[in-house]
Amino acid sequence: MSGACTQGVDTGFVVLGATKVAILGVVQGITELLPVSSTAHMRLVPALLGWQDPGSAFSAAMQLAALTAVICYFWKDIYSITAGSIGAVRTGDWMSPKLRMSVGIVLGTIPIVVAGLLLAPLLNACDSPLRALPVIGFSCLIMGILLAVAEFVCRHKRQADDMRLRDALIVGIAQVGALIPGVSRSGSTLTAALFRDFTRQDAARFSFLLGIPAIALAGLHELVVLVHAHLPVQGWAILLVGLVAGSISSFAALWGLMRILERFSTWPFIIYRIALGIVILWISFG
Repeated sequence: MSGACTQGVDTGFVVLGATKVAILGVVQGITELLPVSSTAHMRLVPALLGWQDPGSAFSAAMQLAALTAVICYFWKDIYSITAGSIGAVRTGDWMSPKLRMSVGIVLGTIPIVVAGLLLAPLLNACDSPLRALPVIGFSCLIMGILLAVAEFVCRHKRQADDMRLRDALIVGIAQVGALIPGVSRSGSTLTAALFRDFTRQDAARFSFLLGIPAIALAGLHELVVLVHAHLPVQGWAILLVGLVAGSISSFAALWGLMRILERFSTWPFIIYRIALGIVILWISFG
C-alpha cells in the first residue's frame, strides 16, 4: 500500500492506530540495532499483514527509541570517553585514545549529515522510490554478502582503543549507505569496522558509539519535520506508543547482539539477511 501524506510527508503510521504501531514499534526496535535492516522489516511485515505502510517518517522518528537504548547500554563508555576527552584537552594530551575516539566520532558523523541533508527531500517523499521492495531486497542481499566477505577475509584482532581517524572516516562513509533502505546503519558500519580488522565486539561497540550523533540528528530532524507538517495530536500519541515499545525492544536486541558477538560471529545475521533479501525479491518479482 502507498503511504499516507501530511503536507508531503509520509505519515502512514497515523492510520494504523496505537495497537498496530506498538507491534511495529517492537519490530522496528528489534531490527533497528541488529544488522538486518529495520526498513526492510517495516516494509515487509505490514505488507504481509495487509497493513498500511507506516512510512519513512515513522522509521526515522523511531531512531530516537534506538538512541535511548544505545545511550543506556553504553552509558559507561559514553561517560568515560567524554570525561577522558575533556581531561585530555585540559592537560594537552593530544594522543589520548579517548580524545581520538571523540574526534573520530565527530569526523565519522560528517559524511552522513551532508548526505542526509542532500537526500532529505527524496527520503521523506511520499511513495519514495527508495522504499520500493526491489531496492530493499537487493540492498539486503548485497550487504549480507559483504558481511560474509568480512567474516572470511578479516582477522578481527584490533581493539577500539586502537582506532585511528582514518578508521573513523571509513566507517563514517560506510554509514552513509544506511540512507538506502535495506542497507542497515548498524550493518554497514559493523561491516566496515570488521573490514578494518576490529574484533567483532569492538566493531559493534564503535559502530554504535559512532552512530549516536547520526541517530540523534536523524530522529530530532524528523520530529521537526512532523511539527512543520502539522501532525495531529492523535498522530503524536500514536508515535509515542511506538517509541516506548521500540525503546524497550531496542535495548533487548542490543543486549542480545553483544552477547552473540562475544561468543559467536555475525553468521546468523548474514544467513538471515541473504534469506530476507531473497524473500523480498521473490515477493517483488514473483
